[in-house]
Amino acid sequence: MSETSVIRLPLRNQRVTGESLLTRVVLIAISVTFLALVIFLPLFAVFAQAFRRGFEAYWKALSEPDAVAAIRLTLTVAVFAVGFNIVIGICGAWAIAKFEFRGKNLLLTLINLPFSVSPVVSGLVFVLLFGAGSAIGPWLQSQGVQILFAVPGIVLATIFVTFPFVAQQLVPLMQAQGTQEEEAALSLGASGWRTFWTVTLPNIKWGLLYGVLLCNARAMGEFGAVAVVSGHIRGLTNTMPLHVEILYNEYNFVAAFAVASVLAMLALVTLALKSFLEWRFEDAIALGATR
Repeated sequence: MSETSVIRLPLRNQRVTGESLLTRVVLIAISVTFLALVIFLPLFAVFAQAFRRGFEAYWKALSEPDAVAAIRLTLTVAVFAVGFNIVIGICGAWAIAKFEFRGKNLLLTLINLPFSVSPVVSGLVFVLLFGAGSAIGPWLQSQGVQILFAVPGIVLATIFVTFPFVAQQLVPLMQAQGTQEEEAALSLGASGWRTFWTVTLPNIKWGLLYGVLLCNARAMGEFGAVAVVSGHIRGLTNTMPLHVEILYNEYNFVAAFAVASVLAMLALVTLALKSFLEWRFEDAIALGATR
Protein backbone atom coordinates (compact mmCIF):
# COMPACT_ATOMS: atom_id res chain seq x y z
CA MET A 1 0.00 0.00 0.00
CA SER A 2 1.44 3.37 -1.01
CA GLU A 3 2.01 6.15 1.47
CA THR A 4 -0.61 8.34 -0.16
CA SER A 5 -3.28 5.66 0.16
CA VAL A 6 -3.02 5.40 3.92
CA ILE A 7 -6.28 6.45 5.55
CA ARG A 8 -5.69 8.66 8.56
CA LEU A 9 -8.41 8.71 11.15
CA PRO A 10 -9.50 12.04 12.62
CA LEU A 11 -7.81 12.86 15.90
CA ARG A 12 -11.01 12.51 17.88
CA ASN A 13 -11.27 8.86 16.83
CA GLN A 14 -7.76 7.96 17.94
CA ARG A 15 -6.82 6.98 21.47
CA VAL A 16 -4.40 9.54 22.81
CA THR A 17 -3.73 7.63 26.05
CA GLY A 18 -3.03 4.00 26.82
CA GLU A 19 -4.98 3.67 30.08
CA SER A 20 -7.12 0.60 30.54
CA LEU A 21 -10.90 0.66 30.65
CA LEU A 22 -10.83 0.18 34.43
CA THR A 23 -8.58 3.19 34.90
CA ARG A 24 -10.83 5.37 32.80
CA VAL A 25 -13.94 4.21 34.65
CA VAL A 26 -12.31 4.94 38.01
CA LEU A 27 -11.25 8.42 36.91
CA ILE A 28 -14.73 9.21 35.59
CA ALA A 29 -16.32 7.88 38.80
CA ILE A 30 -14.04 10.05 40.93
CA SER A 31 -14.90 13.12 38.85
CA VAL A 32 -18.65 12.47 38.98
CA THR A 33 -18.52 11.83 42.74
CA PHE A 34 -16.62 15.06 43.32
CA LEU A 35 -19.12 17.05 41.24
CA ALA A 36 -22.02 15.46 43.10
CA LEU A 37 -20.59 16.34 46.51
CA VAL A 38 -19.39 19.84 45.68
CA ILE A 39 -22.00 21.08 43.18
CA PHE A 40 -25.14 18.96 42.82
CA LEU A 41 -25.85 18.20 46.48
CA PRO A 42 -25.40 21.81 47.66
CA LEU A 43 -27.57 22.99 44.76
CA PHE A 44 -30.25 20.48 45.70
CA ALA A 45 -30.03 21.56 49.34
CA VAL A 46 -30.59 25.20 48.36
CA PHE A 47 -33.85 24.45 46.55
CA ALA A 48 -34.96 21.93 49.17
CA GLN A 49 -34.55 24.49 51.98
CA ALA A 50 -36.15 27.24 49.89
CA PHE A 51 -39.33 25.21 49.33
CA ARG A 52 -39.31 23.54 52.75
CA ARG A 53 -42.45 25.40 53.84
CA GLY A 54 -44.16 25.34 50.47
CA PHE A 55 -44.43 27.65 47.52
CA GLU A 56 -46.44 30.26 49.41
CA ALA A 57 -43.66 30.86 51.93
CA TYR A 58 -41.13 30.84 49.10
CA TRP A 59 -43.00 33.49 47.14
CA LYS A 60 -43.60 35.55 50.27
CA ALA A 61 -39.86 35.63 50.94
CA LEU A 62 -39.13 36.79 47.38
CA SER A 63 -41.89 39.41 47.29
CA GLU A 64 -40.86 40.97 50.61
CA PRO A 65 -39.82 44.64 49.99
CA ASP A 66 -36.21 44.20 51.11
CA ALA A 67 -35.80 41.15 48.88
CA VAL A 68 -37.31 42.97 45.90
CA ALA A 69 -34.98 45.91 46.54
CA ALA A 70 -31.98 43.55 46.71
CA ILE A 71 -32.91 41.86 43.44
CA ARG A 72 -33.50 45.21 41.74
CA LEU A 73 -30.19 46.61 43.01
CA THR A 74 -28.28 43.50 41.90
CA LEU A 75 -29.66 43.73 38.36
CA THR A 76 -29.05 47.50 38.22
CA VAL A 77 -25.44 47.17 39.32
CA ALA A 78 -24.88 44.35 36.84
CA VAL A 79 -26.22 46.49 33.97
CA PHE A 80 -23.91 49.40 34.79
CA ALA A 81 -20.86 47.19 35.42
CA VAL A 82 -21.33 45.11 32.28
CA GLY A 83 -22.04 48.15 30.12
CA PHE A 84 -18.89 49.93 31.30
CA ASN A 85 -16.73 46.84 30.91
CA ILE A 86 -18.00 46.22 27.39
CA VAL A 87 -16.80 49.65 26.24
CA ILE A 88 -13.50 49.63 28.12
CA GLY A 89 -12.86 45.94 27.43
CA ILE A 90 -13.27 46.37 23.67
CA CYS A 91 -11.06 49.48 23.66
CA GLY A 92 -8.34 47.78 25.69
CA ALA A 93 -8.42 44.55 23.69
CA TRP A 94 -8.41 46.45 20.40
CA ALA A 95 -5.39 48.50 21.46
CA ILE A 96 -3.45 45.45 22.67
CA ALA A 97 -4.27 43.13 19.77
CA LYS A 98 -4.22 45.52 16.82
CA PHE A 99 -1.45 48.01 17.64
CA GLU A 100 2.16 48.06 18.78
CA PHE A 101 3.12 50.71 21.34
CA ARG A 102 5.25 51.26 24.40
CA GLY A 103 3.57 50.15 27.60
CA LYS A 104 1.55 47.42 25.90
CA ASN A 105 2.57 44.77 28.43
CA LEU A 106 1.89 47.22 31.27
CA LEU A 107 -1.62 47.82 29.97
CA LEU A 108 -2.26 44.07 29.79
CA THR A 109 -0.96 43.69 33.36
CA LEU A 110 -3.24 46.46 34.63
CA ILE A 111 -6.25 44.87 32.94
CA ASN A 112 -5.57 41.59 34.75
CA LEU A 113 -4.73 43.27 38.08
CA PRO A 114 -8.16 42.70 39.70
CA PHE A 115 -7.60 38.93 39.40
CA SER A 116 -4.61 39.18 41.74
CA VAL A 117 -6.23 41.46 44.32
CA SER A 118 -8.62 40.18 46.98
CA PRO A 119 -12.15 41.57 46.54
CA VAL A 120 -12.12 42.72 50.17
CA VAL A 121 -8.90 44.64 49.53
CA SER A 122 -10.54 46.14 46.43
CA GLY A 123 -13.39 47.41 48.57
CA LEU A 124 -10.96 48.84 51.12
CA VAL A 125 -9.21 50.76 48.33
CA PHE A 126 -12.45 52.58 47.56
CA VAL A 127 -12.94 53.30 51.27
CA LEU A 128 -9.49 54.90 51.34
CA LEU A 129 -10.27 56.89 48.19
CA PHE A 130 -13.75 58.14 49.09
CA GLY A 131 -13.94 57.76 52.88
CA ALA A 132 -14.25 60.57 55.41
CA GLY A 133 -10.49 60.60 55.97
CA SER A 134 -9.57 60.92 52.30
CA ALA A 135 -8.94 64.07 50.29
CA ILE A 136 -11.80 63.44 47.86
CA GLY A 137 -14.50 62.07 50.16
CA PRO A 138 -15.29 65.20 52.23
CA TRP A 139 -15.34 67.39 49.11
CA LEU A 140 -17.75 65.02 47.35
CA GLN A 141 -20.02 64.94 50.38
CA SER A 142 -20.02 68.76 50.48
CA GLN A 143 -21.23 68.67 46.88
CA GLY A 144 -23.99 66.25 47.78
CA VAL A 145 -22.34 63.26 46.10
CA GLN A 146 -22.44 60.05 48.12
CA ILE A 147 -20.08 57.31 46.95
CA LEU A 148 -19.59 54.98 49.91
CA PHE A 149 -22.62 53.26 51.42
CA ALA A 150 -24.58 54.10 48.29
CA VAL A 151 -25.20 52.72 44.82
CA PRO A 152 -22.24 54.52 43.14
CA GLY A 153 -19.75 52.83 45.49
CA ILE A 154 -21.29 49.42 44.82
CA VAL A 155 -21.12 50.02 41.07
CA LEU A 156 -17.47 51.13 41.24
CA ALA A 157 -16.45 48.13 43.35
CA THR A 158 -18.27 45.75 41.01
CA ILE A 159 -16.71 47.32 37.93
CA PHE A 160 -13.26 46.86 39.42
CA VAL A 161 -13.61 43.16 40.23
CA THR A 162 -15.27 42.37 36.87
CA PHE A 163 -13.00 44.57 34.76
CA PRO A 164 -10.78 41.83 33.20
CA PHE A 165 -13.47 39.45 31.93
CA VAL A 166 -14.39 41.09 28.61
CA ALA A 167 -10.86 42.13 27.62
CA GLN A 168 -9.39 38.77 28.63
CA GLN A 169 -11.68 36.96 26.20
CA LEU A 170 -11.20 39.42 23.34
CA VAL A 171 -7.40 39.83 23.36
CA PRO A 172 -6.48 36.26 22.24
CA LEU A 173 -9.36 36.20 19.75
CA MET A 174 -8.31 39.47 18.13
CA GLN A 175 -4.67 38.39 18.09
CA ALA A 176 -5.60 35.13 16.37
CA GLN A 177 -7.63 36.97 13.73
CA GLY A 178 -4.82 39.39 12.92
CA THR A 179 -5.20 42.75 11.18
CA GLN A 180 -5.51 41.73 7.53
CA GLU A 181 -9.25 42.39 7.21
CA GLU A 182 -9.05 45.76 8.94
CA GLU A 183 -6.15 46.79 6.71
CA ALA A 184 -8.10 45.71 3.63
CA ALA A 185 -11.14 47.75 4.71
CA LEU A 186 -9.00 50.83 5.35
CA SER A 187 -7.27 50.45 1.99
CA LEU A 188 -10.70 50.47 0.30
CA GLY A 189 -11.52 53.80 1.90
CA ALA A 190 -13.49 52.77 5.00
CA SER A 191 -13.14 55.01 8.04
CA GLY A 192 -11.92 53.70 11.37
CA TRP A 193 -15.41 53.57 12.86
CA ARG A 194 -16.88 51.89 9.78
CA THR A 195 -14.09 49.32 9.86
CA PHE A 196 -14.83 48.60 13.51
CA TRP A 197 -18.60 48.21 13.05
CA THR A 198 -18.51 46.20 9.82
CA VAL A 199 -15.33 44.14 10.22
CA THR A 200 -13.95 43.97 13.75
CA LEU A 201 -17.18 43.75 15.76
CA PRO A 202 -18.80 40.94 13.70
CA ASN A 203 -15.59 38.92 13.99
CA ILE A 204 -15.48 39.17 17.79
CA LYS A 205 -19.20 38.91 18.57
CA TRP A 206 -19.09 35.43 20.11
CA GLY A 207 -16.01 36.20 22.19
CA LEU A 208 -17.64 39.45 23.31
CA LEU A 209 -20.84 37.67 24.34
CA TYR A 210 -18.81 35.09 26.25
CA GLY A 211 -16.93 37.81 28.14
CA VAL A 212 -20.17 39.67 28.85
CA LEU A 213 -21.70 36.48 30.23
CA LEU A 214 -18.79 35.88 32.62
CA CYS A 215 -18.74 39.54 33.63
CA ASN A 216 -22.48 39.52 34.37
CA ALA A 217 -22.25 36.32 36.42
CA ARG A 218 -19.47 37.76 38.59
CA ALA A 219 -21.26 41.10 38.95
CA MET A 220 -24.45 39.49 40.27
CA GLY A 221 -22.62 37.18 42.65
CA GLU A 222 -19.95 39.56 43.99
CA PHE A 223 -19.84 39.67 47.79
CA GLY A 224 -16.45 40.74 49.23
CA ALA A 225 -15.90 44.12 47.59
CA VAL A 226 -19.58 45.06 47.76
CA ALA A 227 -19.81 44.13 51.43
CA VAL A 228 -17.05 46.63 52.28
CA VAL A 229 -18.52 49.64 50.44
CA SER A 230 -22.26 49.02 50.83
CA GLY A 231 -22.85 49.62 54.53
CA HIS A 232 -25.41 46.76 54.62
CA ILE A 233 -28.40 49.11 54.57
CA ARG A 234 -31.49 46.97 54.15
CA GLY A 235 -33.69 47.98 51.26
CA LEU A 236 -31.08 50.43 49.93
CA THR A 237 -27.55 49.02 49.52
CA ASN A 238 -27.99 45.28 49.98
CA THR A 239 -27.49 43.17 46.88
CA MET A 240 -28.77 39.61 46.77
CA PRO A 241 -25.62 38.00 48.25
CA LEU A 242 -25.61 40.52 51.12
CA HIS A 243 -29.33 40.04 51.70
CA VAL A 244 -28.84 36.28 51.90
CA GLU A 245 -26.15 36.75 54.54
CA ILE A 246 -28.37 39.01 56.67
CA LEU A 247 -31.34 36.64 56.49
CA TYR A 248 -29.16 33.66 57.36
CA ASN A 249 -27.62 35.46 60.35
CA GLU A 250 -31.16 36.20 61.54
CA TYR A 251 -31.98 32.46 61.32
CA ASN A 252 -34.57 33.15 58.65
CA PHE A 253 -33.40 30.14 56.69
CA VAL A 254 -36.36 29.77 54.34
CA ALA A 255 -36.12 33.37 53.16
CA ALA A 256 -32.34 33.17 52.91
CA PHE A 257 -32.44 30.05 50.75
CA ALA A 258 -35.31 31.48 48.69
CA VAL A 259 -33.18 34.45 47.65
CA ALA A 260 -30.20 32.13 47.23
CA SER A 261 -32.27 29.99 44.88
CA VAL A 262 -32.70 32.99 42.59
CA LEU A 263 -28.92 33.30 42.42
CA ALA A 264 -28.69 29.56 41.81
CA MET A 265 -31.19 29.74 38.93
CA LEU A 266 -29.25 32.63 37.41
CA ALA A 267 -26.10 30.50 37.75
CA LEU A 268 -27.76 27.59 35.94
CA VAL A 269 -28.89 29.85 33.11
CA THR A 270 -25.38 31.28 32.95
CA LEU A 271 -23.92 27.77 32.78
CA ALA A 272 -26.19 26.82 29.89
CA LEU A 273 -25.35 29.99 27.98
CA LYS A 274 -21.67 29.54 28.79
CA SER A 275 -21.66 26.05 27.28
CA PHE A 276 -23.32 27.32 24.12
CA LEU A 277 -20.98 30.29 23.79
CA GLU A 278 -17.91 28.13 24.46
CA TRP A 279 -18.91 26.01 21.49
CA ARG A 280 -19.35 29.04 19.27
CA PHE A 281 -16.28 30.79 20.72
CA GLU A 282 -14.01 27.82 19.92
CA ASP A 283 -15.27 27.87 16.34
CA ALA A 284 -14.53 31.60 16.15
CA ILE A 285 -10.97 31.11 17.40
CA ALA A 286 -10.35 28.26 14.95
CA LEU A 287 -11.71 30.37 12.09
CA GLY A 288 -9.54 33.31 13.09
CA ALA A 289 -6.43 31.14 13.32
CA THR A 290 -6.90 29.86 9.77
CA ARG A 291 -7.20 33.30 8.20
